[in-house]
Amino acid sequence: MNAELSPPQVSTGVVFEARDLRKIYHTGELDVVALGGVDLELNAGELVCLLGASGSGKSTLLNILGGLDVPTSGNLIYKGWPLDGSDENTLTLFRRNCVGFVFQFYNLIPSLTARENVALITAISRDPMTPEEALDMVGLSGRMDHFPSQLSGGEQQRVAIARAIAKRPEVLLCDEPTGALDVTTGIVVLEAVERINRELGTLTVIITHNAVMAEMADRVLHLSDGKIVSSHRNEVRLPASQLKW
Repeated sequence: MNAELSPPQVSTGVVFEARDLRKIYHTGELDVVALGGVDLELNAGELVCLLGASGSGKSTLLNILGGLDVPTSGNLIYKGWPLDGSDENTLTLFRRNCVGFVFQFYNLIPSLTARENVALITAISRDPMTPEEALDMVGLSGRMDHFPSQLSGGEQQRVAIARAIAKRPEVLLCDEPTGALDVTTGIVVLEAVERINRELGTLTVIITHNAVMAEMADRVLHLSDGKIVSSHRNEVRLPASQLKW
């Protein structure tokens, strides 16, 4: 991977390929196995749900896919480029140019408006949307000049999504994006994620412990004890608006 790495405008095929991916955390004399040998392929344009209980390895896998953490062993290939063993400069470029992150907590800067929070990303991206375009995609065209304290939880999360997708990333990684929201608000947030996946063709991976959300995915991967224990493909993706839990 080199300094010219940037998100492609049109992409097909395999985005991530992982083989025997392992992560072991060393705490004193105790070794904690977070991933115990994961094999997977994730394809352009897919919406994939990672299901599993707390401690199953979901967040560790997501962090490694996003370049926030590195595997202890195994191979991770992003569009032909090996990420395992990459130095921090390469991973920084990868995160900046190719991946958008959405977390359970919004991490917005309180003193900046929605527009200004998104502009923090567009200012350092190579071929970004405008902040206005990104906020319009998540249904916030009328709230651009509001501060986080003036927005509901769901609106703040949608600002966070707009910030994540404004760089036009190849990959959108969502860690419990509705975990802090009520059901109705959570559906609105998932509709925004769904629209981005559909209209931008962004590979979208959602971590959740809520099995209902799996109905909106193309594929569902179940993790337990650091391994993928089952995988299935939905014949039909249920629209987020029809999810009930």
